[in-house]
Amino acid sequence: MGEPRTIHFVSLGCAKNRVDTEVMLGVSDQSGFHIVDDPADAEVIVVNTCGFIGPAKEESIETILEMGAHKEAGTCKKLVVAGCLSQRYPDQLAGELPEVDHFLGSSDMLKLQKVLGGKGERMLVGNPALYTMRADDPRVLTGQTHRAYVKIAEGCNRSCSFCAIPSFRGKQRSRTIDDLVREAEQLAAAGVVELNLISQDTIAYGRDLREGHSLAELLIALAEVEGIEWVRAHYLYPETLTDPLVEVLSQHDKVLPYIDMPLQHASDAMLRAMRRGHGGERMYKVVERLRRAITDMVFRTTFIVGHPGETDADFDELRKFVEWAELDHVGVFLYSPEEGTRSAELEASVDPAVAEARRDELMTLQRPISRGRLELRVGTELDVLVEGVSDESDLLLQGRWWGQAPEVDGSVYLANGTARTGEIRRVLVTDAADYDLMADFIDGPGGRDAPPGAKDPRLPKVKLRTLT
Repeated sequence: MGEPRTIHFVSLGCAKNRVDTEVMLGVSDQSGFHIVDDPADAEVIVVNTCGFIGPAKEESIETILEMGAHKEAGTCKKLVVAGCLSQRYPDQLAGELPEVDHFLGSSDMLKLQKVLGGKGERMLVGNPALYTMRADDPRVLTGQTHRAYVKIAEGCNRSCSFCAIPSFRGKQRSRTIDDLVREAEQLAAAGVVELNLISQDTIAYGRDLREGHSLAELLIALAEVEGIEWVRAHYLYPETLTDPLVEVLSQHDKVLPYIDMPLQHASDAMLRAMRRGHGGERMYKVVERLRRAITDMVFRTTFIVGHPGETDADFDELRKFVEWAELDHVGVFLYSPEEGTRSAELEASVDPAVAEARRDELMTLQRPISRGRLELRVGTELDVLVEGVSDESDLLLQGRWWGQAPEVDGSVYLANGTARTGEIRRVLVTDAADYDLMADFIDGPGGRDAPPGAKDPRLPKVKLRTLT
């Protein structure tokens, strides 16, 4: 039958894009293609692009051009561009990138089958509203196979003034609980123990469904799937937090008390300009309520600085909020003007150098706060999901405790024991850095029963990761 045809994928952007890429990997696998790591070995190359903000769009274009060089070299016979960038700018890209053979949009992953079968037109960008992922869509997991992202909805109904996503991802389309449970069962059967739920607006899950599903109901249903140990919800919008949802987050033993809530700002004027639907007072009330209800809560958020009209006084309000809130994980992004958004029409722009200085100041302010939050864990026991040999030393293992989401929050470096990747093990925390922890195994093979807070001076010194 000859050698199998080869294909290479490049996935850019967010975790939602990654799931889309994994679906296309599944399509290519069903089509009989062999996935290769080196684009120089691929007959077909697929670039799944991001079109969210300026830097992401630039990275997408640069990647397309880089992959296009393999067509010039003659090794690549077909170059496919998919995702948000082609959904947002289909005609423009088609005219400026003649080296691209096919364009797929942000909801056209299954159309890759037509392309690989030699029957697809060049322009296959469709209406995003016509597609919602299903459990029976093919999918090949990438990265660590003991954890997976689960996309619970497509699109977004919000009207944030700085965001263009609803214009090219469409309105919110939630998947049913039954369908998501089926996917969770499939993932658990494949060895997944940690589910990370993602969408554009996770807290709004189910509102668009006739059945009236809620996020609280979904979390409980997924946590009851045999084999699933951790369920984490990402991207909770800071609006009405229902009592059932807070109760599930605070009391269910498999639903992690990890709050990922992009607050974006704390100034009344900026939140109005961003059309977030609330003022800065709500930020304080939300954090206070969650802290009272969830005793061991870990809180992640992101902020935007440099939005048009942001004054020194607005930034000072944000800085004071960060000092007051003492959150565990904080990311800060520079505002990016996006055509078609209300914010891009505002004239009171902020000097890029000022915006960068504000970002740096906020991250400098947050660093010791993050470290202080982790230092509270020193001398305590935690459950850690083991992820393999450490990237710091092959004498150590590396993992994450439940307060660290994959790929964004940091790691736990593990000593004095052995474990298999994908195991959840009990450890004693012995040291903390800005974003990472050091710990000893205290159960299972090779473990030891150390007293709380004990440190062994014979252990090799390990330089923990500190970001600047």
